[in-house]
Amino acid sequence: MSGPSTYVPQTGFTRWLDTRLPILRLAHDTMTTFPTPRNLNIWYTFGGILTFCLAVQIVTGIVLAMHYVPHASLAFNSVETTIMRDVNYGWLLRYVHANGASMMFLAVYVHMFRGLYYGSYKAPREVIWILGVLIYLIMIATAFLGYTLPWGQMSFWAATVITNLFSAIPFVGNAVVTWLWGGFSVDNATLQRFFSLHYLLPFVICALVALHIWALHVPGNNNPLGIEVKTPQDTLPFHPYYTVKDAFYLSCFCVVFAALVFYDPNLVVSPDNSTPANPLVTPAEIVPEWYLLPFYAILRSIPDKLVGVCALFGAIATLCFLPWLDTSRVRSCRFRPTMKWFFWFLLVDCIILGYVGSQPVDGNFHGIPLLWVGRLGAVWYFLHFWIITPIVGLVETPDPLPDSIAKAVLGTAAAE
Repeated sequence: MSGPSTYVPQTGFTRWLDTRLPILRLAHDTMTTFPTPRNLNIWYTFGGILTFCLAVQIVTGIVLAMHYVPHASLAFNSVETTIMRDVNYGWLLRYVHANGASMMFLAVYVHMFRGLYYGSYKAPREVIWILGVLIYLIMIATAFLGYTLPWGQMSFWAATVITNLFSAIPFVGNAVVTWLWGGFSVDNATLQRFFSLHYLLPFVICALVALHIWALHVPGNNNPLGIEVKTPQDTLPFHPYYTVKDAFYLSCFCVVFAALVFYDPNLVVSPDNSTPANPLVTPAEIVPEWYLLPFYAILRSIPDKLVGVCALFGAIATLCFLPWLDTSRVRSCRFRPTMKWFFWFLLVDCIILGYVGSQPVDGNFHGIPLLWVGRLGAVWYFLHFWIITPIVGLVETPDPLPDSIAKAVLGTAAAE
């Protein structure tokens, strides 16, 4: 926790403002003097990187919305002709926005797996974790809605396939699909709904991010050791120590981001989406963006539509229960030799599911049907969280924990 405020207004204006709107005090306490564990590593920089990505997506999205036409007969040309050719630097805005989604998901996956490895979901940080899962869920919805807006072949058929999943809901499914479509097929009304929601949801994410940061500042940061702050020597002020560190890694991230935008902006874009939407021609393979492929593999591996949809949403909902499924008294996998192995198995499983989701449903790998690989991967995913995690927490013998963060970092100097 940050403790009592140390902010002291220095001028008459700041004293006047502090008694009426203490925004400078808030900024000082949360971004300058906030006590932060001194052992945070590179993996803890991705929270700041995600904030940067969200800001980039909102700014570029607002400018693109000024030129985009949400109409089924005009949307494709408004993107491929107006924005890409007629608007000054419109091509840059479009590529930054499109690839920014991929970079944001890359950062959020690193952020989530870091939380899984270091046990950032365990008490007293359960609400922080649940808010993060909710942000992730809305990110998925926002990305899907944005994927439909260019109104190319893949956009149209992705909208058709994904919205049809809701028809599996008993009793109300067909009514929900009709409401999403705005009619009885994917058409102009559907595009207008999706554009409206795609514009709105990033601001919902902003509100949830604010709650996420607020919740983080109550118990304070977790750290790679997974132990709580015990002495003032365990922490450092957030500024300048972590602002400089985060700025450096953000710069490295931006270099990779710029390389993708300027040298291969269509790396993860389906060629089918360069063709205007045609309801009469179905693409050979309908696949989502790369960051949704593991969930697509889970959905596709189950023959029953309703069960597949439940498994799809259950894969995300499972993460919300993780703080209570993990029965270990130790947070970090650094001191959990058995759980560390299962963490890497989970990571490999998610990569395999992503590969399976990118391949044809009847594909095979060296004679092994990928459908069955996907089914085994889906089973392992749920086994990891619902069976393995609770059991390992009960039977595992953790390694000894260090006495304090400072002693682990500074050694004997911490005791002087």
